Formats: sequence, structure tokens, C-alpha cells
Amino acid sequence: MNDKLSITNNTIENLIFEIRGVKVMLDYDLAAIYGVETRTLNQAVKRNIERFPEDFMFMLSDKEWRDLHANLLTTNMTSQFVISSINKRKKSTPPYAFTEHGAVMLASVLRSPSAIQMSVMVTRAFIAMRQAITNMLSFDFKVEQLSHKVDQLNAYVEEILEFYVPLQLK
Repeated sequence: MNDKLSITNNTIENLIFEIRGVKVMLDYDLAAIYGVETRTLNQAVKRNIERFPEDFMFMLSDKEWRDLHANLLTTNMTSQFVISSINKRKKSTPPYAFTEHGAVMLASVLRSPSAIQMSVMVTRAFIAMRQAITNMLSFDFKVEQLSHKVDQLNAYVEEILEFYVPLQLK
């Protein structure tokens, strides 16, 4: 089933979603990345279920899956990989969602050289997303500090004007 589409960090980042407040990748996308069928991936997980606690993997609810599926199909997606992967899963069967740790754990249960190599790319994609969020939060904090300083300066200018304007009117 190995999709020989060009898989890059950017492609993988497009396959990371926030569900239940956690960044995750879906089983069928990970299967495509690791070059196995989704059924094979899920069988490997079930054989090694003790390696996948709830903070590594969970199944989407029907509502989460319907909402995500509808969102993906209505979003202007440019990645051929993203579009092909969403169409491989039946809308009626919710996928498993794997956190960063679960996605990396998959490489150890799949045990193929390509799975190990791709797990490195998946890890790098999660790290890049986390760094982008950190940078954005840092930028937001700096903007907030600047806004606070501008507010202080405005208050100071108003104070000066309140003092000097009445003096000029006398």
C-alpha cells in the first residue's frame, strides 16, 4: 500500500490535527506514511495494546470523526497526500488518533526500516509544530508587553495634557 507520494515534514504537518486539545495524527495517515495498510497498523496496535495508553492513542467519537471529515473536505487543501488519505477511510468508521508518542511507538511495533525512518520525520514534524506554537506565543507575549507600554505612555501623555491645558487657558 506504500503511497510513493513525496512525503515531507510539511506534508506530515498538514496531517497533524488538534482533537480534544491534543495534537494527533490519524491511523490511516500514519499507515500511508509508514507504508502499511491501515488494517495492518491497527492489528499491530492491538497485538501491543499495552504500549498504547490513552495518552498515546484514542478512538475518535462518531461526532469528532464527522466534524473532522466535513472540515477536511471543505478546507482548501493543497496536499495531494492529504486529499488521498482522507478518501481512504470510510466516513462511518472513526479512526484512531495517535499523539506524538503514539506515532513514534508505532515504529517500534511495525519494526520495518521505513517505519523507523518515517517515525523520525513524524517526530520532526511534531517538534516543528511545537516550535511554531512557541514562537507564536512568544510573539504574542511581546505584543502584549508593547501594548501595555503604549497604554502606560498614553496615560502619561493624558496626565501631562490635563495639567498643561488648563494652565494655557488661564
